[in-house]
Amino acid sequence: MKSRIILALLCTVGIGLSACDAFLDVNRNPNFPEDASPSAKLPSIIANGLQQQLALSVLVSGHFTQQFAGRAAGNGNDQFFLSPPANPFNDTYFRAASNIPSMIERATREQAWYYVGAGKVLMAALLFHLTDLHGDIPYSDAFRAAQNFQPIYDSQESIYATMDKLLDEAIVEFGKSQPPSAPAFNAAADILYGGNAQRWILFANGLKARQYNHLTKKANYNPQRVLNALANAVNDNAQDAQVAFSAAQVGHTNIWAYQRANANARTFGRFFINMLDGTTLGFRDPRFVIIAPDTNRSKGFVNGAGAPTNPALAGVNALGASDFYGRYNITTTATAALAAPAAGTAPAIEGWYSRTLGVQLILTNAEMRFIEAEAAFRAGSRDRALTALRAGITAHMNKLGVATASRDAYLASVAVPQTAAALTLAHIMQQKYIALFLHHETWVDMRRMDYSTTIYPNFTPPTDPNTQLMGAFPRRFLPGSAEVLYNRSNAYSEIDKKGVADATWITTPMWWDRP
Repeated sequence: MKSRIILALLCTVGIGLSACDAFLDVNRNPNFPEDASPSAKLPSIIANGLQQQLALSVLVSGHFTQQFAGRAAGNGNDQFFLSPPANPFNDTYFRAASNIPSMIERATREQAWYYVGAGKVLMAALLFHLTDLHGDIPYSDAFRAAQNFQPIYDSQESIYATMDKLLDEAIVEFGKSQPPSAPAFNAAADILYGGNAQRWILFANGLKARQYNHLTKKANYNPQRVLNALANAVNDNAQDAQVAFSAAQVGHTNIWAYQRANANARTFGRFFINMLDGTTLGFRDPRFVIIAPDTNRSKGFVNGAGAPTNPALAGVNALGASDFYGRYNITTTATAALAAPAAGTAPAIEGWYSRTLGVQLILTNAEMRFIEAEAAFRAGSRDRALTALRAGITAHMNKLGVATASRDAYLASVAVPQTAAALTLAHIMQQKYIALFLHHETWVDMRRMDYSTTIYPNFTPPTDPNTQLMGAFPRRFLPGSAEVLYNRSNAYSEIDKKGVADATWITTPMWWDRP
């Protein structure tokens, strides 16, 4: 004990510095190095950064778009009773984005250019999602750790300019050649594209096209700029940016899989099911039985109303779990001899989006085709718009495994315009709404379209909505809960300047959502 005290004193007065460094190294965990290699950091940034985007779609924004509804009456998200959220802000900055600057810095030292490019694409993707939830967010003053716990907020317009710059820089990085000494950019590190640099370029251009198309309300919106970005973006299902979930075990499977029970308090929204079952579009969609295999029970709830009185429509499968997970076939007839599953087991037929070993779709060929259809339509190129619309439907149906005959019958039905002259913006946005199930871009689209019932027929407010909103729909989240506690002066600067209440603020359009 005395020797340790003496050594500590020697450290204090500056004697025996090398020995002191060695002594103090006992507080460093070699399994979690402070300067980890880019290959060690990239998988975590991808997984932690992108997974929270999926979580938010079901937990919150999916209720606004009525793709989801609470199974109990009075669900706060159904009815727009919002409070400062914790996860989107924390998960973006603290779990993912905070690791990007250090990864880029080390990758630059090691001339690992693909890691530099991946870091910039992911930073843009994370900022993209967060700014579309909150509006203004920190960036230029962020990522300084203990040097600054209270970063100022950048305007959303400047964040969009930053994202564009990051993506341009990333494309340049992916065009370089890495020296043999650089860390390998391979499937072990790149869980998004398996080390394929060219597909990262397609992903980056796809994000640019998405970003440019958000600006449809701005005077400088240019549909040709969108189409130019799409020319070098994802254009085949094999190029989709997606994250595959791992083996079936709690905590590592699809976050919406049966084992994790995260969606048990939810079911499909009535509006979404009506888009699939023929009620709204006049033709039964073959994706219905794939997305919601328990079609006898999957009738969808009216948001805010809770379960209907008819127990057959209760939004649960045969064992009482949410019908979102899929269907239990418990018949014992000669043609279907599946035994009744034990409680806690996976459904006999899983829903495509809740598959245990499913994928999270980040940016897809289908989405790109619908963006192309909208941009071409706005540019007056109706023939191209119709071709892109049909390609988007085809891409999504192929992704879900729809049979060719069923797909072609749908494309020939009243649900899809058969001529360019008959095409409307509503056709494009309705099909995009179906194909982007569980995706945060659906809420962006509904805000761009002002929740229009011309675009989205029969879309109505939830039962008993928050009366403080005076009939308006949500346009943004409140600032993150951690920011309210530790950085309120910056997080609330615009809100305080306008002197509005929290409830009013969530209905205030953000920069891209107003002329």
